Amino acid sequence: MLSVNNLSLYFGGQDVFRNISFMINKGDKIGLTGKNGAGKSTLLKILSSNLSPNSGSVASSNKLIIGYLTQDLDFEDGRTVLEEANTAFDDLNKIKFLMDQANTQLIERTDYESEEYMEIISNFNQLEESYRIRGGHETSSMIGNILSGLGFEQKDFDRKTNEFSGGWRMRIELAKLLLKKPDLLLLDEPTNHLDIESIVWLENWISNYTGAVVLVSHDKLFLDALTNRTIEIAFSKINDYKASYTKYLTLREDRIEKQIQAKKNQDKYIEETKLLINKFRAKKNKAAFAQTLIKKLDKLEIIEVEKEDIGSMNFRFPPAPHSGKITVTLKDINKDYDGKVVLKDINLEISKGDKIAFVGKNGEGKSTLAKIINNKVKYCGEVSLGHQVRLGYYAQNQSDYLDENLTVLQTIEEAANESNIGKSRSILGSFLFSNDDVSKKIKVLSGGERARVSLCKLLLEPYNFLIMDEPTNHLDITSKDLLKQALLNYSGSLIIVSHDREFLQGLTHKVYEFKNKNVKEYLGDINYFLQEKDFNSFKQLEMSLNQKDNITKSKSSKYLDQKTHKKEINRINNSIKKLESKIQRLQKKKSEVDKQLSDPITYNKLSPQDDFFKNYEKNQQIILDLETEWSNLVDKLNRLEKNSF
Repeated sequence: MLSVNNLSLYFGGQDVFRNISFMINKGDKIGLTGKNGAGKSTLLKILSSNLSPNSGSVASSNKLIIGYLTQDLDFEDGRTVLEEANTAFDDLNKIKFLMDQANTQLIERTDYESEEYMEIISNFNQLEESYRIRGGHETSSMIGNILSGLGFEQKDFDRKTNEFSGGWRMRIELAKLLLKKPDLLLLDEPTNHLDIESIVWLENWISNYTGAVVLVSHDKLFLDALTNRTIEIAFSKINDYKASYTKYLTLREDRIEKQIQAKKNQDKYIEETKLLINKFRAKKNKAAFAQTLIKKLDKLEIIEVEKEDIGSMNFRFPPAPHSGKITVTLKDINKDYDGKVVLKDINLEISKGDKIAFVGKNGEGKSTLAKIINNKVKYCGEVSLGHQVRLGYYAQNQSDYLDENLTVLQTIEEAANESNIGKSRSILGSFLFSNDDVSKKIKVLSGGERARVSLCKLLLEPYNFLIMDEPTNHLDITSKDLLKQALLNYSGSLIIVSHDREFLQGLTHKVYEFKNKNVKEYLGDINYFLQEKDFNSFKQLEMSLNQKDNITKSKSSKYLDQKTHKKEINRINNSIKKLESKIQRLQKKKSEVDKQLSDPITYNKLSPQDDFFKNYEKNQQIILDLETEWSNLVDKLNRLEKNSF
């Protein structure tokens, strides 16, 4: 399918890749892993032909279609979401345009028996057949299903793309990519801009996708759900494992243990050889032997141990200063953007030591409320910080505020105070910046490395209240684990805005769901929330955790919901059967007409009839609309059956 052969790439005299080779086969679901700056995104750019290597090659068949989710958006201003999504079918749209042209000619011309007329008919039939085989009649339903799966509502379809945030526009780009159904999908952190529900939907979509996938992600659960192969980039080389991410970790440990032992044996061999060289170098009859040993050592490929010293990468937040029992109080908070209400009548009280996760779909107000608490945006209402509360804030785009012309060390030293300026290098070391790394300028760092620098700055001041908005975006898995451990040990109050399920597991004891301009509290971690969310979403049952007297009422409601649920399934099944019969009848009628049209004699009899072609097109449109309705009903039925009582 695609072959990478002895590929090498270097920047500034340093190897990014050194003679790497591997194959991507049909059906491969590859997780591309490695620490920040290892070259994961760079490799995707090479595979997509957006970057050329210094040597080596990437070979594939001419017909191979590659889809690459880039971070660079290229939208034409003025298009709606639906119009932008429809650009995924440019080839089909061209065929439809040619069909419309041919159809117009057939209606306007009167030389029914001429060769040119027959040629137009033949051309139209060929175009229509190609359009049908390639799924031209299903594009509308495909667009609707994928946009809905990625979190767009029907009302969003006709909105201009420039009305949406960067995260939502990235979703449109992802939708276009999925609609094209390329042979090979290259996805670079596709979950960064997705909420939990959309991540689950994307997992299901990729699981059923028959093409190959190369995926860069720092979401362990996402990787484990999808990958059957893991390619690790380390020390400018690759290690290829026929395993999912979790299994890869075990296999990697085994390989590294063997590597350590091999390194010990090699070091012993080198030491013994050097002793022999020194012993025989001065002796005339042994000098030649000594030179042979020297040459052997020169040719010896030194084994590099890839294991990182996790112990040296441990860090902790400074002890939280003493504060009062109440961390922050929010009264009657309201917020709108250009008349669009995002938050309405929010009243919350966060106590000392609370660990809270903000979750919900994008655009529901999570980041907005975080900014309100930190006084970063204007709002209506009252926010009161508690006694001696010191607030530290990590914005979703925190790395954008770094000065690109400063080095890593200069950035930290500039933010440090007199008490901790001497600790700058040790703090950076905690985040895997050591030796020459601290002299790198911010502008040459990867997204993950920039995120680590931004996190370093948080360690320079002692806070008793932390608000962190998507802190795991761009962080590699090791860095994420370190951050999570540090937050578990953190004694202050914490608000985490995140869509990363694995990161949130066990980290918080409360979840605030943002929905319909309001906030709902769940007493538990993210796993509890997800269980409850399924329960509430699909059973439509609202039962307060603290209202035991409502149990009987809830049981009654559950019975009624079961009955309604079953009734709805039966109704949809009946509707589907009726639609299938109707579609079958219309398609049979269309096939008969198509057969007649293929006969020149019959065609000459039918074509002069008034509105013949108009009725033909009308019948096609009816079939298309019915198929779309059928597809939507099937999707609805699947959801209902999946979530049956």
